[in-house]
Amino acid sequence: MKKAQAAMEFLMTYGWAILVVLAAIGALAYFGVLNQAKFLPSKCSISDGFTCAEYKLDSGEVSGTKQVKIYLQNNMGVDADVVLVELVDDAETPCTSSDNSNDLTSGGLVNGQKSAAIVFDGGCIPTGSSFKGNIIVTYEKVEGDEFHTATGTISGRFED
Repeated sequence: MKKAQAAMEFLMTYGWAILVVLAAIGALAYFGVLNQAKFLPSKCSISDGFTCAEYKLDSGEVSGTKQVKIYLQNNMGVDADVVLVELVDDAETPCTSSDNSNDLTSGGLVNGQKSAAIVFDGGCIPTGSSFKGNIIVTYEKVEGDEFHTATGTISGRFED
């Protein structure tokens, strides 16, 4: 009988301790301390001769609309005549640009030049506090006849 009592006391003592730990983890998750979106790194990268010179995930506090702003820089060594920038989320839903700033076909992008703001404000822009998407840049070199594609990613939290 003493062995059964010792086993029961052991289970009760550690059972309560485990219950308290689970309650603490539940409270932390409920109040957002364990929110994974808070730990999402903020980054923007593109391959094949283009770079994200600057970018911002705008929460829309001022404009009233959430926006993803990207500033591209041409580092290919040659001018790009036609440049079209697309942004899609992880589910391949395209983001839209209401001001058509993603279409740099008139004038293209000179080598070493930073573009004006390319603004995406609809389509795949989420209602949450973070965003992760893929950038697709379609371009043609000035003296070339073929279109090329550069891809990249952008991720982070929306800021004011």
